[in-house]
Amino acid sequence: MNELSEKLTRVVDAAQIVLRQVTEPESLKPVLSGGWSRKQVLGHLIDSASNNHQRFVRASLQASLELPGYDQDGCVRVQAVQEAPWPLLVALWGEYNRYLAHVIAHLPAAKLETICRIGANEPVTLRFLAEDYLEHLLHHLRQIGAAEPA
Repeated sequence: MNELSEKLTRVVDAAQIVLRQVTEPESLKPVLSGGWSRKQVLGHLIDSASNNHQRFVRASLQASLELPGYDQDGCVRVQAVQEAPWPLLVALWGEYNRYLAHVIAHLPAAKLETICRIGANEPVTLRFLAEDYLEHLLHHLRQIGAAEPA
């Protein structure tokens, strides 16, 4: 998990350089089909960090994990992400992910095969959740121009 942790840190460091250059007006403009702005995508990534933080820790402490799914549109709406200051979102996203990199590096090896059930999705392991977290993050960073294409 150390390699995954280090890669997450590198991705976040590079993306934050790009994200800090986005102006407040640019952050408000829709960039995805369906109308999500950079702010809303970053808000979604903050939610992803928060949800996965709980998944990582709880799966490390239990024999198995079962948690509800995630209403991404509802969460972005209820948290009023579009009204939050862009620099706040960029800073929170960056620091939360640096902390998650720390958590990932310290996941107990004996717990990486813990079965996790999230909503109606097929069961996966804790290892898969951690690896998929980075892939999900990269997917969305590419959408908003903050990561190199795959």
